[in-house]
Amino acid sequence: MHSNPLRVGFAGLGAIGTPMAARCAAAHQLTVWNRTTRTAAAFAEANAGVAVAPSPCALGDSCDAVITCLPTSADVEAILGGPEGLLQGLRPGSIVVDCTSGDPATSRRIAEMLAAVEVGFVDAPVSGGPPLAATGELTVMCGGTEADVARARGIVAPFAGRVVHLGPVGSGHAMKAVNNGLLAVHILALAEGMVTLARAGVAPRAVVEVLNASSGRSFVSEALVPERVLTGLWPRLFRLALLEKDIGIAHELAGELGVSDPVLAHAREQFRTLRAELGESADYLDPIRVAERAAGVELRG
Repeated sequence: MHSNPLRVGFAGLGAIGTPMAARCAAAHQLTVWNRTTRTAAAFAEANAGVAVAPSPCALGDSCDAVITCLPTSADVEAILGGPEGLLQGLRPGSIVVDCTSGDPATSRRIAEMLAAVEVGFVDAPVSGGPPLAATGELTVMCGGTEADVARARGIVAPFAGRVVHLGPVGSGHAMKAVNNGLLAVHILALAEGMVTLARAGVAPRAVVEVLNASSGRSFVSEALVPERVLTGLWPRLFRLALLEKDIGIAHELAGELGVSDPVLAHAREQFRTLRAELGESADYLDPIRVAERAAGVELRG
């Protein structure tokens, strides 16, 4: 730990929040809060020097900066309110850095609430998943004032490989939603293309090798399919339900801005249907499994 560590709070020890917080524990004076108390206690036991706050209010009171990493912006807004809420504990001059994959409108509302008590706010969703969180190589997409984003850079530095200031509050969440909307489109399109080629007798490994040397490549073909599908490992790293939520944010944002988005709209409906069919615990790559079963093939090799 640095000789003069920042006093940082971390709310939300989920699949990606846990490795992010672990990186922070090695660099900051860290206090954590989680809705499931035993999760916070287990994290503190595994990471020396970490304190556990009994409430969001206590978390805010003990820190100069608080990172939130929750499922939705509504969850962030919920822990702000009430007598034990974060808003009651935050001190003037402190800052909230929201790494939730949230929505721009709620982020702007939260920023206004915090500004009223002289607390800064940056929406700072991340991309890269748990593996890059663990190695400190996440991309952090920031929305906020120049001054607040400058402060946020040092706070997120332990888990960030790249920090980009995109514009005012809400810009980070808008970028993340569109990014994840495109990810969903790539998953659906690659699933269709690969099972078609498998039915045509083309080996899945050869398909990936050619795609990744050609113009049809994407992160899905370059990393996700080779590492998780062709191997048959199928690790459960990101819930389909959360990706469906993100596509919805992107679709609604396009509507609010008067932009026609037939591709995102179709992807949203596909993922909404898959979420209903597969359940809340389904992984975001499970649409590929569904495509395999429908075509009667397995993409392995």
